[in-house]
Amino acid sequence: MDPKTTDSQPILIIAAGKTEQQYWKDLWRYRELFYFLAWRDILVRYKQTEIGIAWALIRPFLTMVVFTIVFGNLAKLPSAGVPYPILVFSAMLPWQFFANSLSECSNSLISNSNLISKVYFPRLIVPLSAIVVSFVDFMISGIILLGLMAYYNYVPSWRILVLPVFISIACAASIGAGLWLAALTVKYRDFRFVVPFIVQLGLYISPVGFSSNIIPSQWRFIYALNPMVGVIDGFRWSILGGETTLYLPGFLLSLGLVFLLLITGIFHFRKTERTFADVI
Repeated sequence: MDPKTTDSQPILIIAAGKTEQQYWKDLWRYRELFYFLAWRDILVRYKQTEIGIAWALIRPFLTMVVFTIVFGNLAKLPSAGVPYPILVFSAMLPWQFFANSLSECSNSLISNSNLISKVYFPRLIVPLSAIVVSFVDFMISGIILLGLMAYYNYVPSWRILVLPVFISIACAASIGAGLWLAALTVKYRDFRFVVPFIVQLGLYISPVGFSSNIIPSQWRFIYALNPMVGVIDGFRWSILGGETTLYLPGFLLSLGLVFLLLITGIFHFRKTERTFADVI
């Protein structure tokens, strides 16, 4: 801003800044806002509920019980030599993280419309802070998996050391898909109704309640076009060990799609970000 004066009154000239050039530096400069938004969402997520954060344990646990009864007890699907509840929950962890991230990110910009329309900051902070909330739920839900392993006296193999790699891939998938939906929901509010359908459909077409090994070999590669197939298979491979195998061609395809989703998600979000304050 460059104030200038005339004979009558001062004139305020607003010049173009350097926000585009210093955008990524601003992400670091506004890190306190990122912490504030994430912490605020964590505090209000289960506010005024009777059992509070325990919902982060109850929801995936009940889903695991239903899937175990339907696919394990009734359909008698193979469990790769491990207790079926552990088979299901090792997939439920990454899927719930991904599904929650989609739901939180898709509405994150709309929920913070007052902030976005009044103050400048890198808008990328908003959906990223929403993903942090989902990641907290993910870490809490991991307690159930530890409890199941203790109950069944199941000890993971050395592969568990590779688990952080697959957690990183799950984060990349969540960020990529979340940024796409966050940007699209600002312009097309219909996505508020589309996202729950995507999440519900994805739960059944992803290998959550069953092992992807039951997919016929001629369809395994095509099935891996679902990016979450590689993520879930990676989690199971690292957690279960034993007879669990990782279909490498399908995993590489899913991995490539995850990073394509991440790169295009960031690009599309940055491209449309400048219009958020006008549209929202």
